[in-house]
This record gives sequence, C-alpha cells and structure tokens, in this order.
Amino acid sequence: MHLFCKGWRAAAIVAVAVALSAGAANAQSGNATAVTGTVVDASGAVVPSATVEIHNPVSGFDRITSTDASGRFSIPNVPFNPYHLSVTGQGFASYAQDVDVRSGVPLNISISLKVAGSSESVTVEGGGDLVENDPSFHTDVDRGLFDRVPLESQSSSLSSLVTLTTPGVVADSNGLFHGLGDHADNSFSYDGQPITDQQSKVFSNQIPPESIQSMEVISGQVPAEFGDKTSVIVKVTTRSGQGNTSPHGSVKSSYGSFGTSSVGFDLAYGGQKWGNFVAASGLNTSRFLDPPELRAIHDRGNEENVFDRVDFQPTDKDSIHVNLGYSRSWFQTPNSYDNLNAGVTNPITGGMVGPTDQRSEIKTYNIAPVWTHLFSPTTLFTFGGFVRHDDYNYYPSADVFADGTGLIPGGSSATVNQNRTLTNAGLRSDISYVKGIHNVKVGVTFEHTFLRENFNFGLTDPAFLPSSVDANGNLCFVGGVAVAAPCTFLLPIDLTRGGSLFPFHGRTDVKQLALYVQDTITTGNWAFNLGLRGDLYRGIVHDSQLEPRVGIAYNIKKTSTVMRVAYSRIQATPYNENLILSSLGSQNPTVNAVFNGANSQAFAPIRPGFRNQFNAGLQQAFGRFLVVDADYFWKYTRNGYDFSIFGSTPITFPIAWHNSKLDGVSVRASMPEFHGLSAFVVLGHINARYFPPQIGGLGATIQTGQPFRIDHDQKFQQTTHLQYQPKKNLPWVSMNWRYDSGLVASNTNLGTFGDALAFLDADQQTAVGLFCVDSGGTKHLAALNNPLTSSTCNVLANGQPTGSATRIVFPKLGTFDVDHNPTRIAPRNLFDAAVGDDNLFHGDRYKWSLRFTAVNLTNKTALFNFLSTFSGTHFVAPRNYTAELGFHF
Repeated sequence: MHLFCKGWRAAAIVAVAVALSAGAANAQSGNATAVTGTVVDASGAVVPSATVEIHNPVSGFDRITSTDASGRFSIPNVPFNPYHLSVTGQGFASYAQDVDVRSGVPLNISISLKVAGSSESVTVEGGGDLVENDPSFHTDVDRGLFDRVPLESQSSSLSSLVTLTTPGVVADSNGLFHGLGDHADNSFSYDGQPITDQQSKVFSNQIPPESIQSMEVISGQVPAEFGDKTSVIVKVTTRSGQGNTSPHGSVKSSYGSFGTSSVGFDLAYGGQKWGNFVAASGLNTSRFLDPPELRAIHDRGNEENVFDRVDFQPTDKDSIHVNLGYSRSWFQTPNSYDNLNAGVTNPITGGMVGPTDQRSEIKTYNIAPVWTHLFSPTTLFTFGGFVRHDDYNYYPSADVFADGTGLIPGGSSATVNQNRTLTNAGLRSDISYVKGIHNVKVGVTFEHTFLRENFNFGLTDPAFLPSSVDANGNLCFVGGVAVAAPCTFLLPIDLTRGGSLFPFHGRTDVKQLALYVQDTITTGNWAFNLGLRGDLYRGIVHDSQLEPRVGIAYNIKKTSTVMRVAYSRIQATPYNENLILSSLGSQNPTVNAVFNGANSQAFAPIRPGFRNQFNAGLQQAFGRFLVVDADYFWKYTRNGYDFSIFGSTPITFPIAWHNSKLDGVSVRASMPEFHGLSAFVVLGHINARYFPPQIGGLGATIQTGQPFRIDHDQKFQQTTHLQYQPKKNLPWVSMNWRYDSGLVASNTNLGTFGDALAFLDADQQTAVGLFCVDSGGTKHLAALNNPLTSSTCNVLANGQPTGSATRIVFPKLGTFDVDHNPTRIAPRNLFDAAVGDDNLFHGDRYKWSLRFTAVNLTNKTALFNFLSTFSGTHFVAPRNYTAELGFHF
C-alpha cells in the first residue's frame, strides 16, 4: 500500500507538471466540442454562403450556420452525440451525412458539393440515425426540447427536469431525486467539472436552467472518468456566446400562484474566436419548500442566481473556457399545524412562545477555468481547475422554546442552530486521442474538500430529563439531581433548568485522487467501452479501490437494433454534508447521550463502499419516428448509504447500512418531431432493499435485523410528455402526465390501520386522510380538532378497528412486512400543461413571448412521503398557475 500511495502521488505531480507546460487547448467544454469544416465544389473551389445544419432527432439539438468567404464553417459547443449534418448551396445539390461526436477532439469535415441535378448522401436508412451503438444507457435532452417542459418546481428546476425526462429516477420532495434506488447517489458534470455533493435545495444551490444548453444523463454503465456518486450522472453543457457576432438574449418575468414572482435575463455575444454568455435570475415565493401540510404555512423563500461563461480562442490550437457562478437562497422551514404551538408556554417566562420560526440561508460560488490544447487532429490535451463553496446557515426561532417543548407527539424536544461550510477545490487533466477504431481518454482528477461543521444544541422539553433512564432502566434524574448517565451529560444543556447550548465544532478535509484510462472501440457492428479507474480516498478514514469498467454493444443495422451488456466496479464515497458529526460525534459523551440515551454506541466512522453493477439493455428503432431504449440494472453495494436525523431536529447526517441490493428496469421511448408533434415516455421500476446492521455513522450498532425497503423504493413511475406546434410562427402546447405508484412509508410502526390510530396525532391523521366507519355505518374522517380513536371506529371480532386512509396504503391485515409488503404512499396521477407563443407579434430582430403554465391541473391532493426518517412529511403542490412574459433580441 505504501508503494501504491507513492505511485499515486507521483502520477499527480507528473500530471500537473505536464499540464502547466502544455499551455491551452481547443475544446469547447468537457462535455462538448466544435464541429468545423470546409465546403468546396467539384473543382475544389470554395463555396461561400452555403447553409450547414446539424441535428439530432432524439435530443432535439439543432444548429444552423453558413460558410464564410473561404468556405469554412464552425459550429461550437456541440454535445457528444450522433448527428445528421446537411449542407445546401445555391446551384448545388443537397448533401447529407451522419457524424458522430464522441470526444473533445474537434471534428473537422471536408465536404464537396455537386452541381444541381445530382445528389450525394451517406445517411443511414430507416431508423439508423435514431439508435446509438453505445454500451452505456443514457438520456439526451437539448434545450429545444426541455425549454417547453412544464416543471413542477421553479426553485429546483434542474432536479425537476432530470426527474421528468430520465427513466429510473424517483421523485422526492424539495428537489431531491433518487437515481436507480440509491439515496441521492447522483453526480453532476458542468462542462467537465465534477460535482458529487448533494444538490437538492435544502443542501446547496443549483445552476439556473437559463444557463443549460443540453444534458446527457447516464444511468447505465459508468465510464471510467466518473466516480464517487454514479447511479445517475448528469452531464450538463452550458450555453456559450462564441459565434454570436451580434448580441442575442432575452429578458423574462413571471407571476403565479403562491405569490411567486421571478425575473431573469440572459445575453450571448462574441465572435469566431471568443464569446461570453451571462444569465441572472431571481425568484420569490411563499411556497419555496414542499410543506408538511396541504396549505403552506411559514414557507416563504427567495433565491438569486448569476452565471457567466467566457470562451476565448487565442490560436487555432488553443482555447480557454471559464465558468463563474454565484447563488444565494433564503427560506423558511415550513410549519405543520402542530408547529403553530397553540397554547404552548415558555417554561421559563410563562408567556406564549408563538409559532416556530426556523430559517435557512445558503450561499454558493463556483469558479472553473479550463485550458485545452490541440496537439494534432487526433490528440487533445485538457487541464482545468475548480473551486466550489457552500455556506449553509440554519437559524432557530427567536424564542428557542418555540422550536419544541415536547408537548407535540413526535415533535422536537430541542432547539438547534448551525453554520456548515463545504469547499471543494481540485484539478483535472486528461488527454483524448481519436484515430481509427479507437477513442481513448487518459486522465487524472484531484479533489480537496474542506469541511467545517458548527452547531449549538439545547433541550427545550422540561419532561425530557425526568423521563430518561440509565443503562439499568432506572430513572437517572431524581429530585432535581442528575444521578447517572445520560442525565449527567444532558442536565448542562437543559435550557428549562438553567442550562446552556451545547457547542459542537468539527473540521476535517477529504483528499481524493483518481486516475483513469478508457477506450471506446468501434469496429464493424461492435462497440466496446473498456476502462480502468483507481480511486484513492483520504478523509476521516482511508481507502482505495481499483475499478474495471467493461461494456459491449452490438448494432444489428438491418433491424435498427442495438443490444448491450456492461459491468462496472465502483468505489462509493460517503456524503460530505455533516460527515464530521456522523463519523466522530459518538466520541463526544453529550452527543452520544442526546442521540442514544443510556445505550452504548459504537464509534463507527463512515467508510467508502464498493459496488458491483451489471446492466443489460436493448435499443430498438421503429422506422424514423420512434425509438425505444430499455435497460435492466442490478447493483450490490457494501456500505449502503442513507440519512438520519439528530435528535428530532432539522440536522441530518449520513449513515451506512451493511449492504444494499438494488435492481430494476428503466425504459425511454422517444418520438422525434413529426409535423410539429414530438413526445417521449420514461418508465421505471425499482427494488431498493437495505440490510442491517447500521455499520457507520451515529447510531451504529452490532445488532442484526430484517432487510427492509428503504423509502426510495417504488414499484412503478412514468412520465409522458407531449408537445405540439403546427408551424414555427404559431403558438405551441405541451403536457406532462406523471404517475407514481408510491414510495415506502418508512415509519415501521404503521403496519395497520390500528397502528395509525395508536401512533398518529390529529394533524398526522389528517395528513394521510385517515377514515373509518362506525358500527352504525357512518363514515368518520380525521380532522385537526377531531382525531379518530378506537372507540370511534367499528371493531372486528379479532379486536382490530376497521378503516383506511386516502393518501397512504396499508397492507392487508396480517400481511405487513418491512421487506416484502410495507406500507406505501398512495398512487398519484399528476397532469401539467403549458401553452405559449414564442413570437407574439411576428417580429424579426425583436420578439415578444408569452407562456402560461398550469401544474397539477386536476388539483390532486397527494403526498411525496410520510414521516420519512430523513425528511418527514411533504405534500405535493396543489394546482398552481404561472404566466411569463419575455422579450427576445
């Protein structure tokens, strides 16, 4: 191991030294490149003013340019994908060919046009241009397609977009999504910059959707260049100003339900050698997060985003690309009716405490410069750096006793405040080589993440200490005196008895080094993705892993069929958010007492895990207007990660179970535009089984237990999207239909209707729509002022009360099983629609647009989750409307 570590350090030093001596490079970004070429006639004379168009019918990507006086053309920022390229010129026959953009190495094409009356085409007949001979299952979406998708969350638009357009992704509350059964095991690549920390809006801020040009979402075989969080990899290509010789942009403003207002602008400007794209936006709403009640209470929030991309090409072989971003969000923690604290008094002053008033603020900045240098038409060198910083603050109520006094069943007995920062800095370098059947990429990535966690915690429930017991089961607080642990540690932080807040301060850093080599080999009808990655992890714990990646695809061109199989070995890394508290907190006796009472708690820092992942899939085109792509996955992970909460407070932290076994099916069907109509359908089925004991993080034990379905297991989900525009100068309409069969309701006490009567208070009963019928046949619904009891409902001969719920589904009596038949959220169908006109007054240089969006058209009352260990209870947004006016130039 000592020699292995030395080798890694040497490799990193060499990579940096080579990068510094190489200079700059000529790629557009880490996820895109330039398609260039020259158009000539049969005699070899250049053809100026020829029209060149590149198009992908599945993703919706489409760009048009013209050749200059020397017959040259350049289309920058083209994402990796197969494309159909066509050229037309006055007096010449049309020309078409298929081109495959698979590397950062710029693609240069020489095109010879024939005189009118003849034609030349090297296109693939039938559905050949719809299928990709790629061993990795993925989804491609360009701005031309997703710009008209009605999104269910304006404050986390990127997450909403991924959820709606990607198969195998389970929707959760607050912009969180679970890829292929894992808890938020997702990573993002912004123009090649790796981001593996959580991006939901309760942890960080996302880039504005105005800055996104296209997305490729990988949910199949994992290429060797990616690691850490790999269930879903979102490769984002941002918008560029290069090539825009006159300013282009837009100014938009919207207003809608919940008092939601937004304003934003974007501007692209540049030349053939440089460009600048900038976007800025702001949002204010009274429903920022998904609340625990149907009616949002104490749920205001706002966010501001600024993004700037600069491109500069000093020479034909060198280019510089810089991404800059800053985001800020401020939002209240939504209250339940219980949090209104009606009749709750301050145990010190005797006055009313008032409603809970907890708030958060997150500030994020990002800087990511990249140099690339083209050594030859086949070899491209890339060197980049990045710094991303999150500053998270959680603020308690002004009266700390409003945060919880223990009077609410299941409510908080404590108050907490927190400041947490995460700074991720790193360097990345790679060499791409494309020649013949090979597409090789060799690279190194070094990341250094600095973590700081500070929070203050205090007990606010006067009954907490008197009810606590020691290791022998005896009361440990007698006669106002703490006589044994854990009371001896809890009394100093009991604010009802003159105690003070307990401070927790933690700092650490995590160093990660990855080396990888991958080669995509295309020969005949075969395609092979071969890769090897090595990961070195140096954080609170140390680990390393060699990870082979193998994928094989075969294209049956006659039937437009692609079959594929793949294997990936992956080192999974712990979540960084509150990692110090989770891994080291049990060493502190006060933290141990708060979290685990008198029970002993194992010191178990969270270790990196390892995963074996298998994929098998089939892609089939039906003519030129339908392509279906299906993938089966099976994943075994040692150290299956999840989240828990600290003492019924908003502080969440990562934990690790012994292992997880996940499998399922993902399907996507796409219909390219046909007479103005386009559509796609994404489907998913996911089994997510986790196996005790908990082996990492606060609460780790040596006990075993029954496997269970975690609360991102879902039998079926689907999204159907349609959009139609009869002509380009006419209005358009689009629609979503989203169906979710229901996540697991993770509270294991809710196996029957009788359990709900016993354990749920009036507010919780109302949230799930609990109801029953009494012995006289009268139906009773739970209400805030009238909870159901066993005396209200008819009781069967076996002593079980009869009843059910409208928003959760209980298993049949006697069949509840946390692994095979858990209680689930009730199925839901949600319909969204949008209608708009992109050129209201049929202008040429200046255009006005108008859009009207309706989300949850049928006003379905439904839950995302209920009493989730990680996030609690959250309602789906009721029907809401948004009108947007835009000016484009």
